[in-house]
Amino acid sequence: MEENANIAEIKTEVLQLFSPDQAWQYRLVPFEVSQTQVSFYTDVDSIAYIDELELLFAKNISLQNIGNVALQTLLTTYYRKTQTGNSSSSANRQKYTGTSNDFLKNLISESKSLKSSDIHIEIYDERCRVRLRIDGVLMERYILDKNEYPAIINKLKIMANLDIAEKRLPQDGRIFFNQNGQKFDIRVSVLPTLHGEKVVLRLLSNDATNIDIYKLGFSEFDLSNYLEGVRRPHGIILISGPTGSGKTTTLYATLKLLNKESRNILTIEDPIEYTLEGINQVQLKESIGLNFGSALRTFLRQDPDIIMVGEIRDYDTASMAIRASLTGHLVLSTIHTNSAWGTVSRLIDMGVPPFLVANTLNVSIAQRLVRVLCKHCKKEVPFEESLFPRQYKAPRAVSSHYVAQGCEECFHTGYRGRKAVYEVVPIDQDLGDAIKKNLNMVDHLYKERGIGTLSENAFILFERGETTIDEIYPLLLNF
Repeated sequence: MEENANIAEIKTEVLQLFSPDQAWQYRLVPFEVSQTQVSFYTDVDSIAYIDELELLFAKNISLQNIGNVALQTLLTTYYRKTQTGNSSSSANRQKYTGTSNDFLKNLISESKSLKSSDIHIEIYDERCRVRLRIDGVLMERYILDKNEYPAIINKLKIMANLDIAEKRLPQDGRIFFNQNGQKFDIRVSVLPTLHGEKVVLRLLSNDATNIDIYKLGFSEFDLSNYLEGVRRPHGIILISGPTGSGKTTTLYATLKLLNKESRNILTIEDPIEYTLEGINQVQLKESIGLNFGSALRTFLRQDPDIIMVGEIRDYDTASMAIRASLTGHLVLSTIHTNSAWGTVSRLIDMGVPPFLVANTLNVSIAQRLVRVLCKHCKKEVPFEESLFPRQYKAPRAVSSHYVAQGCEECFHTGYRGRKAVYEVVPIDQDLGDAIKKNLNMVDHLYKERGIGTLSENAFILFERGETTIDEIYPLLLNF
């Protein structure tokens, strides 16, 4: 194997032979296993503990020297260290057995330390695996013994207070995780599939104290327009985007800004992703009739100043939100549309009269998340116009751009964290008139006001070298 070897060739089943602690301690990475031999990559020609390894695996040990740089790359990529700086020793890369009672707790703890948003536990015809979503991308972390898979699912169901006998219908539950100083909620979704039940765990961040609206990705101009709408005493603020685009984070950054002793703030959510002192939060429970619409009706009798609705899904919720804003309340919510102006069309399609939308909507936002290039290893290369979508016309010429390389700082992914891209549309008199006329083409009004679309703001991030063409490509298609 050369210094620039293709590290993607090593299978997860082989990597699980070693725990992260063992890999870093011995500086060995397993890459091949046969009935009689285990082969390791190393950065030395011989090691003193080869007998110990032969005893551990009951197989012959083969070593291949690939040099210090290549080995360090493998260790950093496959045995990623947690945010505390230690290797992920709490969840060793070992196959689950019936005696591994702490496997799930350690998996959850490790996932949280790695800043994973979701854990996918899946079963297929020949194999079972665990994948983690980190920075919006799924990565395979563990391979599970198929015979033990049902026991893992049952343990999760018990933790989430679900019915272990029900294997034909989807189930949803919740786990409050409290271990090693970590306290947070987990949303559990169980789905029957062809070969068994798949479970997805959404790790919810309970602490909203570190969210700062000034660090989310707003440009100064967009933030000024947004805050102007937020500071109005009544009206509606809507944030649109697909699942996982950071809408709830933006909402809570806004609530944190508005959270004063003199204000009564109520929220109805599904699920409650953050907790914030001073805000009255209600968990949606549709099974007993507590939905967004019914909660809003009750909220109006609770003397609120500000109301946050998790999502506007139907006419009932939309009409109650409109009613709340007309009676002097500030309403914040999310909606699923492709653009900020698409929110207007969506409300009208739900049955809300255009004049009510125009009179109550303060500001409409669309947002997406893109991965940010690692500052330590990004590389500048010449740019070719063919990399843009076929019909896209760039606002400015680009001679060079940055590409992801990978280093120890970013676990050889080339990216470090994510940043939001916004499209902020403050509704003024002219835009309100366009809503009343149900106009779809408002490009000239955008340009007059200097409003940047998702596509334009994503291009600016790319132009500055903060992200790659691959990350913004889907947004450029919305030109």
